[in-house]
Amino acid sequence: MVVKDLKLQNSVLISRVYHSDYKQSFLFLQLQELYFKTLSKRKKQVMEKNGNNRKLRVCVATCNRADYSKLAPIMFGIKTEPEFFELDVVVLGSHLIDDYGNTYRMIEQDDFDINTRLHTIVRGEDEAAMVESVGLALVKLPDVLNRLKPDIMIVHGDRFDALALATSAALMNIRILHIEGGEVSGTIDDSIRHAITKLAHYHVCCTRSAEQHLISMCEDHDRILLAGCPSYDKLLSAKNKDYMSIIRMWLGSKEMVRVMRKKGIEHHPNFRAVKHVPFDQFIQLVAHAGCMIGNSSCGVREVGAFGTPVINLGTRQIGRETGENVLHVRDADTQDKILQALHLQFGKQYPCSKIYGDGNAVPRILKFLKSIDLQEPLQKKFCFPPVKENISQDIDHILETLSALAVDLGGTNLRVAIVSMKGEVVKKYTQFNPKTYEERIDLILQMCVEAAAEAVKLNCRILGVGISTGGRVNPREGIVLHSTKLIQEWNSVDLRTPLSDTLHLPVWVDNDGNCAALAERKFGQGKGLENFVTLITGTGIGGGIIHQHELIHGSSFCAAELGHLVVSLDGPDCLCGSHGCIEAYASGMALQREAKKLHDEDLLLVEGMSVPKDEAVGALHLIQAAKLGNAKAQSILRTAGTALGLGVVNILHTMNPSLVILSGVLANHYIHIVKDVIRQQALPSVQDVDVVVSDLMDPALLGAASMVLDYTTRRIY
Repeated sequence: MVVKDLKLQNSVLISRVYHSDYKQSFLFLQLQELYFKTLSKRKKQVMEKNGNNRKLRVCVATCNRADYSKLAPIMFGIKTEPEFFELDVVVLGSHLIDDYGNTYRMIEQDDFDINTRLHTIVRGEDEAAMVESVGLALVKLPDVLNRLKPDIMIVHGDRFDALALATSAALMNIRILHIEGGEVSGTIDDSIRHAITKLAHYHVCCTRSAEQHLISMCEDHDRILLAGCPSYDKLLSAKNKDYMSIIRMWLGSKEMVRVMRKKGIEHHPNFRAVKHVPFDQFIQLVAHAGCMIGNSSCGVREVGAFGTPVINLGTRQIGRETGENVLHVRDADTQDKILQALHLQFGKQYPCSKIYGDGNAVPRILKFLKSIDLQEPLQKKFCFPPVKENISQDIDHILETLSALAVDLGGTNLRVAIVSMKGEVVKKYTQFNPKTYEERIDLILQMCVEAAAEAVKLNCRILGVGISTGGRVNPREGIVLHSTKLIQEWNSVDLRTPLSDTLHLPVWVDNDGNCAALAERKFGQGKGLENFVTLITGTGIGGGIIHQHELIHGSSFCAAELGHLVVSLDGPDCLCGSHGCIEAYASGMALQREAKKLHDEDLLLVEGMSVPKDEAVGALHLIQAAKLGNAKAQSILRTAGTALGLGVVNILHTMNPSLVILSGVLANHYIHIVKDVIRQQALPSVQDVDVVVSDLMDPALLGAASMVLDYTTRRIY
């Protein structure tokens, strides 16, 4: 520290007036106080949870005079609230070394009872001495901590002694509160500070940047307190006007003493070398100095509170946040640079900085301590950012990411979806189904390529492609043998080869009714059942049969054409060329046909409904009319439901399944009529077989996906 000639007492340089109206303030103050209002409400609950008479046992460990200046305000605060806290003080490190002034005495002078003194410094000026000192501290600390059994240990800063303290406490399952984490300075200090951060459970930081650094280091935001520096509580209230007597008394490191003695500077009347200056008096020296030179954190942190000019030597503190009062001389290997810096800095007046605090850190820290719930798990939780690509070999993760491309080739729409192993439709694409073969194949390939590319971004591992289509399908070859009249130009079509060649994935193809049964077996109400039948009630009527857990295809792949069970010899014409099929009565096309007949005869519409001129009459209009009391519509629906019910009775008598599942848009309208027919027409031995409505939203897509996903369990189709 350089101080002006004491004889020039009237000089403007020495009698500088420091602004007391500090205009800068923490932007977070209002939010911080709001936060603590919430904490205060929790405090009572936490105290009750920890036990009404249970005080928080706090161990404050101090290693040197620098960290004591930060810890002392907290210790005084703890001491003033004995109803909440018990304080144990552990002193180690350079506090107990004569070369550094035996600074443990200032702790005693502050009227603190030192519970334990640990001699942990190994003499030496090299790096090996630091390592040996850490080792010595690690050997001695376990006995102390076992005896004290603190609830929480408060550790400050970035000294090697503090690393030993944090390591010991962490390994002994003692909660750690770290003061001044998240800051950036230079040299080995950064590594030590960040290592302590990783060991600590709670963090008190001084600046907004430090808080953001801690969050970036994946520390739990709820365990970080932005309080400011505790030493600022004292700095900003220091108003000792008798600073001249202090300056006369003290005019500081061991190396400085050696240099001064070598140069004979110590004999100059305006210089004095000392081992230690009490903090209260040191504040006054700093506040009224013409300039401060060195590489201590004090120069870039505390001195800013007074606006005193600072020359920071070397790179040790180069990463710290500083006020405009700090000038860096990074490569201070020549006198000229230091002298030039002195000419620029000496005696200047800078605005006071509140970067590191506003004078209210200790009350915030005490409230933070009171909010700690000792019942919460000690294990730290790190808040890692989301990882876009997380390729894991864990079986649960693999099962979650295994997916299929599912294709539903309907009469109107062509749908492609990414379906997960759990049956979740991750993403779905829908296009109108083209009329010609070439357009249809091109669109299927295009949509599947697009979906496969999207699956990579969604971290879905596509195992293959499953296709659900109407008509008769040879699933062994992946060929549509004969399609329904709803899908034109779709006979003897090889779907497997073009898709497999394009996507380099295995491809499965099956009838939409069979796919609905597969969907129920894997994801729906047929899960775990040995025998059940699925009936699809949509534009047409289809179905699928599961027998002894396996899908029945038949000798010519025509099994489960349940829509073409004949229930009346003189019934209406069916698209298959026969008469009286279930599909001719109960399909969406059949209901549409009957609705058009009623509409043409002006017998469809009743009060409360209308059909726009540009809208085709369909099955839904018939259902709406029936709900509004149209007797003709009700009769048609009853006949359709009865036909379906007779078909189910035939299935019960033929297959004797344990369950019948109705799916499709018309299932809910038929379920009650079907059950009535079973009670009236079925043999007593099968009347107890349950008939339910499917709860699957996309049975065709899910069934197509299940062909692929079951491949992982090596099912054979």
